[in-house]
Amino acid sequence: MARLARVVVGTSGSPGSLAALRYAEFLARSHDAVLVPVLAWEPPGGDRAAQVQPVAGLAQAWRELACERMRDALAQVWGETVTDALVEPRVERGPAGWVLVNVANRSGDVLVLGAGRRGVLRRAACRVSRYCAARATCPVVLVPPPDLAAEIRRARVAWRLRHRTLTPAQVLSNHRNPASR
Repeated sequence: MARLARVVVGTSGSPGSLAALRYAEFLARSHDAVLVPVLAWEPPGGDRAAQVQPVAGLAQAWRELACERMRDALAQVWGETVTDALVEPRVERGPAGWVLVNVANRSGDVLVLGAGRRGVLRRAACRVSRYCAARATCPVVLVPPPDLAAEIRRARVAWRLRHRTLTPAQVLSNHRNPASR
C-alpha cells in the first residue's frame, strides 16, 4: 500500500463537513500527511448563467465569498486562522463532486467527506458523496453526521409545527358559527 501523502477533505461549513474536517485532521496528523481542505463553488445559476449574462467583477466577488466561507469553516474547527504548513486550503470553481475527485487524484491521497443526512430518502439526495464514492481513484472515507445535526433538524421541524401559518380554510373550519350559540 502506498504511503498516505495527502488527506483531501470536502469543506462547506455544514455540520457534516465540519465533522469530516475534524476526522481528516486526525488522519493527516497521525500519518504526517498534508491536509487539503477543499471548498468548491459555482456562480448562482451555474456557469451557463454567468456566460449568458457576464458581469465584470462579479466572479471575483463570488470567489472572495467562497474564500471567506472557507476561513469561517476552518475557524469553526480550530478557533483560529490556519498557520500550519501541512494545511493547504483550496477554493476551486466547479461542481463539488467533480472538483473533489479532480483534486484527490494522486497516489497516496485519501478523500474524506461528510456522509450527509441519515435516512433512506435523505441518502438519495446526497449527490456529492455518491458521486465521489463512484468516481474517485483513491480511497473515500464517509464520516457520518454528528448527532447535533439531527438535533438541529428535529428542532427546526418542531419550530415549524408550532409556528405554522393558518390557511383561510383552516380558520373557517375551526371557527364556530356565531348563530348556533
